[in-house]
Parts: sequence; structure tokens; C-alpha cells
Amino acid sequence: MNKLNILLVEDDQDDIELMQDTLKDSRVDFMMEVIKQGDKVIPYLEMGKNFPDVILLDLNLPKMHGKEVLERVKSSPDFQKIPVVILTTSSAKEDQQHCLKAGANKFLTKPSTIAGFQETVAAILEVIEGHRAAQAP
Repeated sequence: MNKLNILLVEDDQDDIELMQDTLKDSRVDFMMEVIKQGDKVIPYLEMGKNFPDVILLDLNLPKMHGKEVLERVKSSPDFQKIPVVILTTSSAKEDQQHCLKAGANKFLTKPSTIAGFQETVAAILEVIEGHRAAQAP
């Protein structure tokens, strides 16, 4: 798999570092942009030359809730094909159902262990590979 372009929308610095470390430990070749406020996602995508391979989106964000970010991404003809993985502390069924109905490719509750984060990274890579396979001619 060639280098992954990941957009991480997350305001918790510990979770950002844990995700970066886990990707490195899993020997994933990646480049990561981090946005810490929900209202900055669409402007970032609008100025982008190359879209991310995946958006990892937290729900509890400052300025704009992750659900609204998801809805804006998935309602845009320019961005709707970008896979979105929800990565949140919420394990509420309502949140999961809402996000999947709004177009999220996967809903993952943030793990509390390193092993859990490794499983999370594996699930994210599956989403990316599945998306790439579906886009292939």
C-alpha cells in the first residue's frame, strides 16, 4: 500500500500522539494532518489539492460537533467519496446509528489500551483498502 494521507480531526493531544505512535508501530507509511476544531474541516478540504485517503473524526469537538462535520462532508459532491471513520469515546447506539446513516464508513469507540489501538488501526486500514478496491477501474 502506498503512503496514506490521513486527516485526523481530534482535539485531544494524547489521542493524536497515540494514533501517530500506533500507526508507526504498525509500520504504516503515512502522512497525517491534524485539525482540532470541527469548523476547520470543510475549509481545509476546500483548499486541498489532494484529498485524504481517510478522515478519522472525533464527535466531541470544539466549534462544531463531529456529527455536523460528517453531514457536511457527506453532503458535498466534492468530498462525499472520502471514507470517514468515526473515532470517539461514545459507545451510544444512537450516535453509532446516526453516524452510519449519515454516511460514515465505520464507527469505532476509542480503545483504552495499546492493543485496542492496534485493532483500531487495523480496522481503519481495512476501510481504506476496501475503498481503494471499490474505486479501482
